[in-house]
Amino acid sequence: MTPDEFLGLVRHNPVNAALLERLPDLGVAQTHLVAGALFGTVWNVQSGQPPTAQIRDYDVFYWDDDTSYQAEDAVIRRAEALFRDLEVPVEVRNQARVHLWFSRRFGQARPALASVREGIDQFLVECTSVGIDARGEVYAPYGLSDLAAGILRPNRRNHTPNLCDAKIADYMRRWPWLQAPQRVGTP
Repeated sequence: MTPDEFLGLVRHNPVNAALLERLPDLGVAQTHLVAGALFGTVWNVQSGQPPTAQIRDYDVFYWDDDTSYQAEDAVIRRAEALFRDLEVPVEVRNQARVHLWFSRRFGQARPALASVREGIDQFLVECTSVGIDARGEVYAPYGLSDLAAGILRPNRRNHTPNLCDAKIADYMRRWPWLQAPQRVGTP
């Protein structure tokens, strides 16, 4: 799958199309639409499902050196106003703050990130490490071929590999045709 083919599939989802059109209006640095909104749409289209099926929320990552809760909350409120008419959950998160709350939510420490793309690089499953920035540029550090083929490989750059098995199981429950190559050292 080429980046243009990926963009075409992602835009089958009208929510993605609207979000991508409006991302520049959010007015924050390194803004990307990421994760399930993208790979879920691709897998839905490939499965013959409606493009919005099984997408729980739409994740928007951005970067701000101001890691205060108040600064992030102000961006979240702008996003709520900007995306309100889409009537879907849009999760907006400053990636400069991830290390501040990750351990409370997941029970494990996480090192600070240096950019939005560094966060995308560390998603649990390699083929889900995708983002589209506010200029419409595709970021896929592991390429797009495994995404197109539905191959779920654990990401060795992720800092919480014990969370990966549950994530892969969830994806395979929603899209049963996906494949998870056997891990080294597992039966």
